[in-house]
Amino acid sequence: MHAVTIEEYGDPDVFQDSDVSRPEPGSEEVLVRVEASSVNPVEYKIRRGDLPPFAPDFPAILGCDVAGVVETVGDDVSAFDAGDEVYGMIGGVTGAQGAYAEYVSAHADLLAPAPDSLSLAEAATLPVVALTAWEMLADKADTSADDSTLVYGGAGGVGHVGVQLADWLGAEVYATGSTEDKRDLATDLGATATIDYTATDVEEYVAEYTDGEGFDVVFDPVGDDHLQTAFEAVAPYQRVVTTESSSTQNLGAMHQKALSLGVVLAILPVLQQQSRERVGERLRHINDVISEGGLEPVLDDEQFPLTASGVADAHQYAESGEHRGKISLVREE
Repeated sequence: MHAVTIEEYGDPDVFQDSDVSRPEPGSEEVLVRVEASSVNPVEYKIRRGDLPPFAPDFPAILGCDVAGVVETVGDDVSAFDAGDEVYGMIGGVTGAQGAYAEYVSAHADLLAPAPDSLSLAEAATLPVVALTAWEMLADKADTSADDSTLVYGGAGGVGHVGVQLADWLGAEVYATGSTEDKRDLATDLGATATIDYTATDVEEYVAEYTDGEGFDVVFDPVGDDHLQTAFEAVAPYQRVVTTESSSTQNLGAMHQKALSLGVVLAILPVLQQQSRERVGERLRHINDVISEGGLEPVLDDEQFPLTASGVADAHQYAESGEHRGKISLVREE
């Protein structure tokens, strides 16, 4: 089968078109004909060599997200049949092939029925970001009605889902964005107000939107300096949730405010090959949100083919930070 592989860490041009053996599904696995995938920061960080513990062996096939059609199922799989349309977070990390290929074999627990209202290209952009946002807001922060919730990067991959899920959970949503276009998108998705964080100090927007008390939840899928400002923006005794804790932080503000910090790594069930049922179960919850009109993926206008040159262009575009929502990769006919 055709696959897009890397033989070494480096710039986007390390991707190459390869002919590899088609995988055979194990007894608990499903063979999926890949129709679409997407780009997440974890993929380009692995490609660059920033995350050696997460990286698959070379030649590596990246791509955590998949949407496609079931080709065959293992002997012990009862949840799916050949011909079913599915989506999930299936690999592209240590010990698991990713979706930048014609076919991928994945544990059945990592998949769910693809949402009826979405195309497979749309569905493929959701698993990592939706699972991340769900775990941050519903599991870690226990976000509920009327919680004032600040979402960093409200037009980004995780952020645009976070705005919608927080709104669906009943929170009062505020979102940051670096451009007017990104802030307008966050407003369209359900934010009560938006903030140009490049021109507004934390103290200013905390004063304007919370009367100086701070937000109940700060949702940070960005990290670095944003995580430090999250400690300043959140109210005493309240919650910060983040996907990025690798940078050095001064935790004094957490102590002074008696804060709780929740750190999320959505791909952990794939990395550890344990608790994989968490993935499929949460995707089914997300399907319910989608069917109720509470979540719709935003795809950037730029769409790329699942070829070495297409994936390279998509990674370069993702790293530029110029995109809105998610970048999709689709199989060439």
